[in-house]
Amino acid sequence: MDTAPAASAFALSEDERAIVGTARDFAVEHVAPHALDWDRDKHFPVDVLRKGAAMGLGGIYVGEDVGGSGLRRIDAARIFTEIAAACPATAGYISIHNMVAWMIDSYGSDEQRRRWLPGLCAMELLGSYCLTEPGAGSDAAALRTRAVRDGDHYVLDGVKQFISGAGVSDVYVVMARTGAAGPRGISAFVVEKGAEGLSFGANESKMGWNCQPTRQVILDGVRVPAANLLGGEGSGFAIAMNGLNGGRINIAACSLGGARAAFEQTAGYLREREAFGAPLSTSPVLQGRLADMATDLETARLMLWRAADALDHDAPDKVTLCAMAKRYVTDAGFAIANEALQLHGGYGYLSEYGLEKIVRDLRVHQILEGTNEIMRMIVGRTVAS
Repeated sequence: MDTAPAASAFALSEDERAIVGTARDFAVEHVAPHALDWDRDKHFPVDVLRKGAAMGLGGIYVGEDVGGSGLRRIDAARIFTEIAAACPATAGYISIHNMVAWMIDSYGSDEQRRRWLPGLCAMELLGSYCLTEPGAGSDAAALRTRAVRDGDHYVLDGVKQFISGAGVSDVYVVMARTGAAGPRGISAFVVEKGAEGLSFGANESKMGWNCQPTRQVILDGVRVPAANLLGGEGSGFAIAMNGLNGGRINIAACSLGGARAAFEQTAGYLREREAFGAPLSTSPVLQGRLADMATDLETARLMLWRAADALDHDAPDKVTLCAMAKRYVTDAGFAIANEALQLHGGYGYLSEYGLEKIVRDLRVHQILEGTNEIMRMIVGRTVAS
């Protein structure tokens, strides 16, 4: 009879530890030392992104035959957590780039995959995802950008809003209407930088995420070869929604990483800072607040891993679990970072400590990839049916 203990469901294998370690080393060496400067200067660190791509970060869950790493969603969640501990905004853009690569890998033809994915995986080509419009945010099925067939091309007209990487990225996956109103009339296209009629708005002035550009993408009679259609006419909304399942757990991972960094910095600060003749960490009240932060971090991590595992195994409840994780982890992450700032007192409000940057960066995670109000609607419809 075999009496060896069963492997823990939460213990990482040697390979998994190596993946996490590689991501952590990259973040510590190449991202963390520069994050505050990038934020202040609104600098998009393309050179550093490409260093990450050399370690496999440009196509984390893209097929190895086109240069991807071929990893799982749970691996990606751990990777984004580590990068976000150094800079949530940098991790956020890498997540978006990976969503673009995954869409082409999953829905593109073999010719499309081999045309764009090697460059995307190397981050020689950068990707942007274009769904949101000035009048169609949460109600994505109401988008108005149109694509009209003209011979062996489609002609695209419309405006996309809040597009990360816009103006710098080389590859834009654009959702446009080819049919009637509603989700079934939407198709997905790959639009390349330099296309005639493609232009960009001014770089938005934002509360956070300052190390990546955010602009409108303006399509004015852009002629796109029919060969750039992804997955066939009418499949765009399904592509977008399936992509967002992964995007939601990725952005949750970015919140977890930022919150973890804020917590660890705060625990160290309370051990070092003295008041009334003793370290602040000896105060039962402050210990209790740290305990709550630690508990919320652990709960968030478990929810994130659970959702990522469901996506990896195509579980029937994957959409609900991804929505739950996105809502809970981004809410908890922001609350933990905000509490960390509070526990630093006035020092937390100073830029040099980095906490106010984490708070600013994490705030938008409750909005993008589907607002948390929409996440509640997704979960509510499931549990009420």
